[in-house]
Formats: sequence, C-alpha cells, structure tokens
Amino acid sequence: MATASEMSLTAGQQMISSCSGAILTSVFVTPLDVVKIRLQAQHRPQAFTKGHCYQYCNGLMDHTCVCLNGDQGTGKLPMEELRKHLKQNWYKRPGNFNGTMDALVKITRNEGITSLWSGLPPTLVMAVPATVVYFTTYEQIKWHLGYSYGSQSSDWWKPLMAGGSARVFAVSVISPLEFIRTKMQSEQLTYVRVWEAVKATVSQNGPLSMWRGLGATLLRDVPFSVLYWGSYETMKSHVLANQGRPQLTFLESFTAGGLAASVAGVLTLPFDVIKTHRQIELGEVVFGKGKKEVTSTWRLIHNLYQNQGLNAIFSGLTPRIMKVAPACAIMISTYEFSKAFFRKRNLELLENT
Repeated sequence: MATASEMSLTAGQQMISSCSGAILTSVFVTPLDVVKIRLQAQHRPQAFTKGHCYQYCNGLMDHTCVCLNGDQGTGKLPMEELRKHLKQNWYKRPGNFNGTMDALVKITRNEGITSLWSGLPPTLVMAVPATVVYFTTYEQIKWHLGYSYGSQSSDWWKPLMAGGSARVFAVSVISPLEFIRTKMQSEQLTYVRVWEAVKATVSQNGPLSMWRGLGATLLRDVPFSVLYWGSYETMKSHVLANQGRPQLTFLESFTAGGLAASVAGVLTLPFDVIKTHRQIELGEVVFGKGKKEVTSTWRLIHNLYQNQGLNAIFSGLTPRIMKVAPACAIMISTYEFSKAFFRKRNLELLENT
C-alpha cells in the first residue's frame, strides 16, 4: 500500500504543485518554441499565410494555431517601421535570423525580451488546467492502486497503468476545449458566436466531432506517459531504496525526469511525427483553411512512408529531445519540490495539534 507520506497530500495540494510546475515549465521552455516558429516562418513563409496551421508547444502541450491576416514583412527592421512590424502576429514578424542564438539576441534587442514569451498567455489557459488534471489524476490512480516507492517489484505495472490512464482522461477532457480555443483564434469569434459554431458543428457532424484528432494525440501521448512514468518511478524507487530517504532531492528528480523523458521521447518519436502531421492537416480542414482531405492516422503513416521513406517517420529526434527532456525535468522537479513542501507543512501542523 501507499506510504503515509504519499497519502498526506490532499488533492488540492497536488493540484497546486502541478500548477506551479506547469507555469515554471512554460516560462522556461516557451522562448525556445517561439524562436523555432520564427525561424520556420522565415524559411518557409508560404506555410504561415492566412489559413495555414502551425504547431506551438510551451513545453507541456502542443497547440494547433491558425495563421491570421498580416503582412509577412520585408525581412528588415528600420526604426521607422518597427512599430508597424510589432503589431503583426508574433509568428510573422521579420527578423533575418541566422540561427537559434542569433534569433534570441535579435528578438531581445529589437522587440524587447518579452517577445520571447509571445503567445504564452492564451496557451497557459489550456496548458495549466491540462497539466493539473493529468498530474492529479495520475497521483490519485497511483494511490488507489497502492503504489509507492517501497512497493514490491511485482508492482512495476502500476505507474504504467496510472500514467496511461491519466493521459487518456486528461486528453479526452481537454480536447473539446482545445477545439473551441482554435476555433476562436481562427475566426476571431465572440463567446456567443463560438457557442453557436459549436452547436452547429455538433448538429452537422455529431458530438464526436468535438474530439477530432483525439486518436492521433492518444497514439503518441499514452505510450509516452506509460514509458515516462514507468522509467521515472523505477529510477526514483532505486535511488530512494539505496539512500534510505523518503523523497528525492531537487537535482535527483530533475535528472530522473530528464532521463525518463529522453527514453520516452526516443521510443515514441514516430508517433510524434505522425501526430504533428495529422494535427496540422486536420486543423486546416476543420477550419476550412486547406484543401487536403483528412485521412485516417494509419493512412497517414502509409503516405509518409511511401512518399518520404522511413526517415520521415523518425525525423526531428534532436529537437524533440532538446525540448521534451528539459521541460519534463523542470516540471517533475518543481512538482516534487512543491509536494515535499506541503508534506512538511502537513506534518508540522499535525505535530502541533
């Protein structure tokens, strides 16, 4: 069964811990994706014209964003034009960047350091609730299964089951909200018109239309969660058993989280490539911005392999690991640190009563 220390946290404290981790992760990781998207917009401007979709990730969630109106710019930033360019959508601002570091320096110098966090506020509205639901559900399922770091070796399947189940639940809850968020962004609708658009979509295509693309998302996220939590809990149990301590240090949880994310990221890379292609294509069709026909996920796998070869399914390994590993390391270490704080506080309150 779970230890007293695992049971001493309330669901509210678990939610606060995951919320703090989500915010901190987003703050640290968002600049990397902002730079990535600005570089993509510079090298492939045709992919960022009105109606096309691109992927934005703040370290916790992937978002399908629809490009709106806006001049692509000349690629130069004379002072008299700076104000005009800064009014453009952040992903379309010109910059003449020569690489990641050059983009970081030029964006900070020409647009201000806050431009590195462009797009963060609206995605936090989705990412924080999704992360809270995911981590809290994971902890609750793990606790009900009776798993703790001192469990027997035969309990290895419990964190895997908890991780996979929590991800299915979180993605299923958030998917309709992400659909609505993208609908609002793509057509700049008011809340009243969004509600009318949602009712029309459900009426025409059925309730399941609110979960379009769910299969492709689960195809990547569930295996990742299973591998991540299985790896992390195994390393955690091993360290704590050898050290004879009830909890990891911040550095230990940071390292274990990064290693677990790297393992899961490598093994689920093909699913990530498929999900990205599927979501961008789906976004263009759902919002009437593209002419491609939405096909099944397995059909997309076949098309990628037939048209671009096996390498296409395993592309982007280094960028994925460079983003996923630090994001998961920051998230889990902050989460564990916050839980340790609440455990200590709860014990002090218990001793004083």
